[in-house]
Amino acid sequence: PGDFRLENIRGKAGYERGAVSPAGETTLPAAMVIERARIVDLSSQFGEGGLLTWDVPAGDWTVLRLGHTSTGMMNAPAPASGRGLECDKLSTDGIDAQFAGMMAKLIADVGGGVGKTLVATHIDSWENGSQNWTARMREEFRRLRGYDLWPFLPVMTGRVVESLEVSERFLWDLRQTISELVVTKYAGRLRELAQRHGMRLSIEAYGGPCDDLTYGGAADEPMCEFWIGGGAMETCKGMASAAHIYGRTIVGAEAFTADDRERWLQHPASLKALSDRAFCDGVNRMVVHRYAMQPWLHYAPGMCMGPWGLHYERSSTWWEQSALWHEYLARCQFLLRQGRFVADVCYLQPEESPQGFAPRPRIQYDFDLCTAEAVLTRMRVDRGRLVLPDGMSYRLLVLPPGHAMTPLLLRKIKELVMAGATVVGPRPTKSPSLTNYPDCDAEVRRLADELWGDCDGRTVREHRCGQGRIVWGVPVDSVLREAGISPDFSTRARLRYIHRAVGETDVYFVANPQPHEVQALCAFRVSGKGPEFWWPETGRRERAAAFEERDGVTRVFVRLGPSGSVFVVFSPTVAAVDPVVWVGRGDQTLLTIEEVASKVRVERAVYGLLNDPTRTRDVRQKVQQLVDAGD
Repeated sequence: PGDFRLENIRGKAGYERGAVSPAGETTLPAAMVIERARIVDLSSQFGEGGLLTWDVPAGDWTVLRLGHTSTGMMNAPAPASGRGLECDKLSTDGIDAQFAGMMAKLIADVGGGVGKTLVATHIDSWENGSQNWTARMREEFRRLRGYDLWPFLPVMTGRVVESLEVSERFLWDLRQTISELVVTKYAGRLRELAQRHGMRLSIEAYGGPCDDLTYGGAADEPMCEFWIGGGAMETCKGMASAAHIYGRTIVGAEAFTADDRERWLQHPASLKALSDRAFCDGVNRMVVHRYAMQPWLHYAPGMCMGPWGLHYERSSTWWEQSALWHEYLARCQFLLRQGRFVADVCYLQPEESPQGFAPRPRIQYDFDLCTAEAVLTRMRVDRGRLVLPDGMSYRLLVLPPGHAMTPLLLRKIKELVMAGATVVGPRPTKSPSLTNYPDCDAEVRRLADELWGDCDGRTVREHRCGQGRIVWGVPVDSVLREAGISPDFSTRARLRYIHRAVGETDVYFVANPQPHEVQALCAFRVSGKGPEFWWPETGRRERAAAFEERDGVTRVFVRLGPSGSVFVVFSPTVAAVDPVVWVGRGDQTLLTIEEVASKVRVERAVYGLLNDPTRTRDVRQKVQQLVDAGD
C-alpha cells in the first residue's frame, strides 16, 4: 500500500553499512501500512520452474518475490589464481571452506613448525561490503531474537508492517542478528580453527556490518590502523578498548599507512610523534605498512607496492641508521605490554549495530569503550569498582546518549548499581527491540523508575539505589572530582600519556607531540613511590631529581625534547630521596615544583603590518602564554 518507503533502508536492512537512525515520522496513514494479518506466505504455492499457482482473493495485491544470492564481492587483493567470491560471513560453512582451501594447506606444508614459525592467521580491515542473509537466517534469527522474521520480510524492502515503530524495531533486531553471526560464525569460528593448531588470530575489526568492539573481542590480537597524517586514529583507542575489556594483551596496529603522496618523504624523526600518539592510545605492537620484498642488491628504491606506503624497507636512504629507532619501538612495545591498563571511566557503547568508535574526551581521566555484551557477561562490582575477570577495573560506567535500552541490559545495570556501582547517564524509556514488544517497554520503564527514581538530570541529578547510585546531568570529570578522585595525569603543557600498573609499580608513558622542547610540571595520581625516568631511546634509567608528593599526587618536573618521550616509573622499591623542589640563582627562581618557569621569555611580539603602528597589535602576553603552555 502506498509509495512510502523507510528512509535509509539500505543501511537499516544491512545491505550496506550506512545510517540507521529511526524515521522522523511517528505515524503513517493506514493506507501506507501493511497489516501483518493480511500478509500471505506463498512459498508453498510455487511449483516446478518457479511458477506461482494461487487462487487470488479479491482486492489489490502486491506480490513480493524474495530470495538470496551471493553479494558478488570478490576477494582482493589476490593473484589471478587466488581470485574468488568472498565467503559467507554469517555461517560457519563459509569460513570452514576458506580455512580448508588455504590455511589447512599451509599448516600441512609447515608440519611441526605450526605454532612456532607459522604462529597466527589474520583478518584484515573489512573492505568487502555488507551481508544480510545466509541459508539458515530464519532459524538463527528465531534462536537469537525469539520470534519469526518471516512476516516482516517486506520491511527489508522499505515497506512498513504493522507500524513505523514495529518496523524499525524489526530492523534493529535484524542488524543485531547480523552482528552476532559475524562475531560468532565467522571470527569466532576462525579463532577456534586457529587455536586447534596452536595459532592465534588477529583482526583489524572495523568497517563491517557488526559491532566493531565485539568483533575485535573475538580476536586474540585486536588490531587497528593509523595513517601518515593521523587518519584512522580512532581505531587505535577502539581496538585497545576491545583488548582491555576482553582480556587481550597485544594491541596491534597497521602502522604508518600512506598513499602515493608519501613518496619516500617520511623517516624515523617524522614518524616519532605519530608512533607515540598510537602508543598513548593503547597500541603495543607495530605492524609496519609496508615492507616490500627487495630481491635486487643494487637497485633503489627497488620494489614497491603500487601506490601504497609507507615506503619502509632496506632500500630507504636512512635504513642503515635505523637500528636505534627500531630499538626505541621495541622498548616501548615491551613496557606497554606489561601489567594492565589503568582507566577510571568505562563508556558503554549504544546497543546498536553496526557500531563504530564514539569519540570521547580524555579529560585527564583515561577510559575504555565497552560493549553491552561485555557488561552482560564479564562485569561485576568489587568494593565500588566495576571489574572484569582479567583485572581491568573502572570507577564509573557511563551510559550512551539516547533513551533506548533492552530489558536484559537494564537488569544487569540494576544488578551492578545495587552492588555498589556508580552509573552516569540518562534514563531509558523503551527497548529498541521487537522481542517481547510491548511488554519489553513496560519492563524498561519499571526498572528505570527503580534506578533513577526522581532523578531527572536537571533539578535532581543523583539517586541512590542499593549500595550504588545513578548520576544524570553531571559531567563525568565533575562526578570523579566530587568523589575526591584526582586526575590520573595533568599538566599545563600539551602532552600525551598512558598509564599501566605492573604489580605495585605504576608506569606512565609521557610523550611530547610538538616539534620543540617542552618543560612541564606533571601531576601523577601516585603516592608513596619514588619516581624514575626510563628513557626508551637509550634504555637509560635515572631517578627524578625534582618532584614533590602531596595529597596523594606526585608532581614531577619533566623535560622533553622535540617529539620526545619518557617512561615515568613509580616503584615502591625505589629508596626515598630528598628531592629538589626549588632551584635559583641569587633572588631569581629558575625552577620550582609549584610552578615551572618558561624556558623562553618573550620580550616583544606584534601582529599586523610591518612598520605600520596603526595596523599592528601587541601580542607579547598572548605569545608568552602559549610558550608557557608548551604550544
